[in-house]
Amino acid sequence: MSRKILIVIDMQNDFIDGSLGTREALAIVPDVIKKIKEYSSDDVFATRDTHPTNYLETQEGRNLPVEHCIKGTDGWQIQSQISKLIRADHIFDKPTFGSVSLAEKIKEISEKEPVEIELVGLCTDICVVSNALLLKAFMPEIKISVDSACCAGVTPEKHEAALETMRSCQVNVI
Repeated sequence: MSRKILIVIDMQNDFIDGSLGTREALAIVPDVIKKIKEYSSDDVFATRDTHPTNYLETQEGRNLPVEHCIKGTDGWQIQSQISKLIRADHIFDKPTFGSVSLAEKIKEISEKEPVEIELVGLCTDICVVSNALLLKAFMPEIKISVDSACCAGVTPEKHEAALETMRSCQVNVI
């Protein structure tokens, strides 16, 4: 029997109802909360997009010139109802789309016991797909799935395109 791990990607205020928020992101919040409650708190991990105050001077900032997830701001915070459900030591700040340190942590767990990974969060077409593929590269034999009802993309079309990309890379889309 495998340990089931849930990874909650970037469920932060700026992506939900802040500078990069969307109706679709706002709509998945109740489903993400419900999903987290299905897991033991020991098995829930999260990422937090984290940028410096000079974000607009970075490569990403020049390509996406909207300040968001600036460390310490309200927009950087994980949505309050979700944050309460995730242990502080299970949150990984990441300066870019994918979290290498989270992948290393999950790989460390997988070397001690069999695991399955499920991802939910924002944005399907940027950080969810990046983390799913990073995890798949780190652990090609681990079952990885994405709950499409608990994810939202920049647009509905990009959400669907990212789901198709993950399917092509042997990530199970449910």
